[in-house]
Amino acid sequence: MISYYTSIIIISWLVLGVLSILVWENDRLSDSDKRLMYITYAVISISALSEWLGIKFNGNPSVPIWLLRIVKCADYILTPIAGGTLVIQLRTGSIFKKLIFGVLITNTVFQLICSFTDGMIIINDDHYYSHGKLYIVYILLYMLLILFVITEFAIYGKRFTKQNHKSLIATLILVIIGILMQEIFGGEIRTAYLSLTFGVSMLFIHYVEYSQLAADDKLRKQKILITTDVLTGVNSRYAYVSELKSLNSANEIPQDLAVFSIDINGLKKINDTLGHEAGDELICGAASCIESAVGVLGTCYRTGGDEFIVIAQMSPEAAADTLVRLEEATKSWRGKKVKSLQVAAAYALAADHPDMSVEKLVQVADMAMYSQKNAFYQSTI
Repeated sequence: MISYYTSIIIISWLVLGVLSILVWENDRLSDSDKRLMYITYAVISISALSEWLGIKFNGNPSVPIWLLRIVKCADYILTPIAGGTLVIQLRTGSIFKKLIFGVLITNTVFQLICSFTDGMIIINDDHYYSHGKLYIVYILLYMLLILFVITEFAIYGKRFTKQNHKSLIATLILVIIGILMQEIFGGEIRTAYLSLTFGVSMLFIHYVEYSQLAADDKLRKQKILITTDVLTGVNSRYAYVSELKSLNSANEIPQDLAVFSIDINGLKKINDTLGHEAGDELICGAASCIESAVGVLGTCYRTGGDEFIVIAQMSPEAAADTLVRLEEATKSWRGKKVKSLQVAAAYALAADHPDMSVEKLVQVADMAMYSQKNAFYQSTI
């Protein structure tokens, strides 16, 4: 009849097998990350096997003493390694990871030497083993390992938000409690590998969640890049087209919708005489003045070289006041390379053109703006 401990070990192996499949199926994980996880699960599985064999061989006269000694030596070597494999998945590059490997190597050498003596285990004539005088050295190395693992987890957790950091620490506490329960109480309390299996399962969930958060953050940054004009910091043409689509897909256009068309006067002359850096300064100055004039009532989009569109929701009086504020802002603007700024600006109101689409409103505003622009160039001839 299968024992309770054996059933726990089998379930742990099955969970590690399922985790391996989940890792294999996860396209977000790199090949190197997958290899590290496979190694972790394999070490835990083999280590659990060595402990299980040690329990089964203990007190079994049909098992040679030398085989029982080898199995227990493997158990004492692999159990700390199984705990240490948790930090293999943590890419911190800190000195504590090197210290962990140093402890694991020291323990391995220590166990191999002790396997020829009764320092670690004493096996009586009935094939039962007990701890030797040097077992305390193993416990001290194990505690040192746990201390370094805790430190490594703390360093790794700093890259996450407080919420993710707490779940990481909770996972570590789970593993440590499971290991300590077995080491302190012993006997039938075999909780180390059960807690390790839970631990790597939680780490996988944590890693997948963090990968998703990282992917979402990357998409958010990419969206910011494509919706923000690099030169001026106002919204880009891509954002403008997206806004038009959004407005057109709505059931009806807001009656207080106002569309402004704004263009810089004399930009080509500035580029030809003072250079494109001066022209860029003029474009940035215009964007700043437009945003200052519009305020929170509308959104400014740079749709071309010196062309801006503002989509706002405001009353006719507020629209007229916006043009006044824009004129005042441009008159007071001064740059380092360019000393003055003039723009042609006009607007169209949805309330005045109830049957028009947003694109048509933009065309109406454009026509009024270009009328001003032509008047400016006529006056400067």
